[in-house]
Amino acid sequence: MMKSLVLAEKPSVAREIARVLGCREQHKHYFEGPKYIVTWALGHLIELKMPEHYNPAYKTWRLEDLPIIPENMGLNVIRQTSHRFRAIETLAKRSDMKNCIIATDAGREGELVARWILQKIRWKKPLLRLWISSQTDQAIRDGFQHLKPGKQFERLYESAVCRAEADWLIGLNVTRALTTKYNEPLSAGRVQTPTLAMMIEREKEIQSFKPTPYWTIRANVGSVVAFWERNGEKRMFSKELAEQLYEKLKNKQATVISVERKTKKEPQSLPYDLTELQREANKRFGFSAKKTLSVLQRLYEHYKLVTYPRTDSRYLTTDMESTMADRLEAMRSGYLDEVAPLLKNKAKVVARRVFHNEKVTDHHAIIPTEERLDISKLSADERKLYDLIARRFLALFYPACDYETIHVVFDIDGEAFVARETRVVNAGFRRVLEKQEEKGTFPTFMKGQMISVILEKKEVLTEPPLRYSEADLLSQMEKYGLGTPATRAEIIERLVETETVERKNGRFYPTPKGKQLIELVNEELKSPQLTARWEKELEAIARGNGDPKTFLQHIRKQTERLVTEIKQSDRTYRAHNLTGSMCPECGSFLKERATKEGRMLVCSNMTCRFRKRKDPKLSNRRCPQCKKRMEIHEGKAGVYFQCRLCNVIEKAEEKKATISRNDRALLKKYSAENDSFGTSLGDLLKQALEKKNE
Repeated sequence: MMKSLVLAEKPSVAREIARVLGCREQHKHYFEGPKYIVTWALGHLIELKMPEHYNPAYKTWRLEDLPIIPENMGLNVIRQTSHRFRAIETLAKRSDMKNCIIATDAGREGELVARWILQKIRWKKPLLRLWISSQTDQAIRDGFQHLKPGKQFERLYESAVCRAEADWLIGLNVTRALTTKYNEPLSAGRVQTPTLAMMIEREKEIQSFKPTPYWTIRANVGSVVAFWERNGEKRMFSKELAEQLYEKLKNKQATVISVERKTKKEPQSLPYDLTELQREANKRFGFSAKKTLSVLQRLYEHYKLVTYPRTDSRYLTTDMESTMADRLEAMRSGYLDEVAPLLKNKAKVVARRVFHNEKVTDHHAIIPTEERLDISKLSADERKLYDLIARRFLALFYPACDYETIHVVFDIDGEAFVARETRVVNAGFRRVLEKQEEKGTFPTFMKGQMISVILEKKEVLTEPPLRYSEADLLSQMEKYGLGTPATRAEIIERLVETETVERKNGRFYPTPKGKQLIELVNEELKSPQLTARWEKELEAIARGNGDPKTFLQHIRKQTERLVTEIKQSDRTYRAHNLTGSMCPECGSFLKERATKEGRMLVCSNMTCRFRKRKDPKLSNRRCPQCKKRMEIHEGKAGVYFQCRLCNVIEKAEEKKATISRNDRALLKKYSAENDSFGTSLGDLLKQALEKKNE
């Protein structure tokens, strides 16, 4: 009997699909059933060929070899995960395979993961696509009953290839050019560089800011506070004017000039897309974008409680209305008080505007699934994130929020004082979003009424703009079209890893290296408009309205121009972290670098691999007294742990296992209980090797 080969993106997803499809025969590299064989990748198994694959001489970075622009870009199997590729290739060659069903993540990168594997194994048989927005058993079953033809996603694949080749051409060439020209690891790219430029620009505003004093005068009218205003401005930048007015008005009565009350409605909040959820989680809980994505993926993939995370839409399709009651029923155990009246009302969605087919792109907004909620199984972070998603969803079933704005103008000896107040009349959907604060009743004022007031004069200094928080940065990236919802977290982490910015107290501070890099990098790359244009072109290609060949020709010309600019530049770079110590191997100055394992001294000569630890290595062993991490030392009696602060010393136990650190990390990453998101095994191993060889 002929069978279908199902290709999932990672083992945990393959395991769930196999279970739903009844593939009970478990093998080392696949699950088999009567109709299907389910196998998996580990994220990307295939990558674009590196420069040295085109010419071995490119293994050594040289400015004169740039730009490296292959006429046709080839593909390579990632060496560290080649065993997975060979396993898929072996299955694909079986004579009983009738077609392949792509079941990787339903997005641009998921399409690329599968298509590159199939291209490399020269797959010629029919191709089908599983396109689902949640990982529940019902969604998987429905998805397999409504498989889509692979041809429908050709354009999405072309868009993904254009993205990958553009990033390779510009990122690799510009990074190599800057690094070899200035003898310093300097990384640049079409998204990370304009993102860094925004942070540098904000830093310049802060550094050049000069505080200016200004004065305000407020009138306390019982429980109401009114501020002096002239032409809509509350601030006075003249001390003399502020003092004159205060002296003139301080013992005068106020007359009510006008009282204006308006009733308004605030519509229900729409459900989250990924960027909005990352922003909210950062503001509320201090989560980084990367952490939100990681926790969210676990809610989606492991618990199956929420729909597909990597979405840029905040709307739902009209056919989803029939699923609302099931979703509410599934949430009942955790939200009984909120859900019970909604089910009595036949799960009627009050916010009708959420159903908008044209505003749903590849995936609808993030909402709860029909999977039954067991809140006790969730960690604290998972509960927090699920609660945000759940409450935004519940808001759709509640009426709009009715509120009243009150605007009272007082006259004190010819000067206007204005009081503004907003009061909730009927909280509506806000009852489920947040706890409502009780406010005292606003006094009733009558036009012409005379009232005694107490005046206060205050001196204040203008303040500089704040450095970007993660929420601010995500908003700016979204505004300028920098990256996609799925890649923004990765870009931010990349900037931190390359030591161009650092996180302090939840805000981003550019480093001396980042500031110099922005001075050296091409003007064209700093502009968010350029990348926004690229993302629009990639989106057009995915929709079938753009031309991939024209896009890549333009990228090739741009790469040549950018490399030429760097070669001809007369600017210089000075490493900010040079020390006075010399490298014992080549005589160059050593640089000091801060790493997760403490401070390291590395040779400034990039061809020399010398490095040594400046601080003793910290272990995961905690001091029994102060609970801080203990240092690891090696003495005559062997390895021992020491707490420098308390001078506590403990002997290390004999190692019983020989498993490597990398293997431990991989086992943890791809275990059934901790299957992480979005990074391939090959990428992980490459990063580990690069760090080892630095």
